[in-house]
Amino acid sequence: MTPFHSVSGVAAPMMTPNIDTDVIMPKMFLKGVDRSGLGEGAFNLLRFRAGRPNPDFVLNRDGYRDACFLVVGPNFGCGSSREHAVWGLQQLGIRALIGTSFAGIFSDNCANNGLLTISLDAATVGTLAGIVASPASNRLTIDLEPQIIRFAGGIIPFAIEPARKEAFLTGRDAISSTLVLADDIRAFEARHRADNPWF
Repeated sequence: MTPFHSVSGVAAPMMTPNIDTDVIMPKMFLKGVDRSGLGEGAFNLLRFRAGRPNPDFVLNRDGYRDACFLVVGPNFGCGSSREHAVWGLQQLGIRALIGTSFAGIFSDNCANNGLLTISLDAATVGTLAGIVASPASNRLTIDLEPQIIRFAGGIIPFAIEPARKEAFLTGRDAISSTLVLADDIRAFEARHRADNPWF
């Protein structure tokens, strides 16, 4: 995973509730056996009309085309458990999602692949969405170590599980985090074999 320390960039509001994984990554982009081309698939049915960019979609508007954060409505990522939705968002350049709630499996897929999700209360998310609704004020900085979101005129603190925070700061996925303990694991295995030779 790419470590996440302090990331600055454009935030786009997508406040429609219950945006599901079929909207994030339409099923026609699930045919490949690898992760290539999923950036094109992300929000494809919203981003394009008859093969041309849809001017009504926020990520096609001036000031939002290079967004790296999304401020989203409740229950974002509901629906099927397709990991492709997370991969597509990342290939589109999205580094973090800010909302009130995220579907459980989707949230876990984000954490396992290095896409930060930040949960805040509804009033704070609404205020933030209003701020980033204007290209003149849509730049944010997310500082993970102090757990704050900086925007023009203020800061917003956020909570994150310590283990998840450590994984993002170090760029370690579950396997990499386990391998940090490889020497201890090998020592345990050796002791276990010596103490239990009948195994």
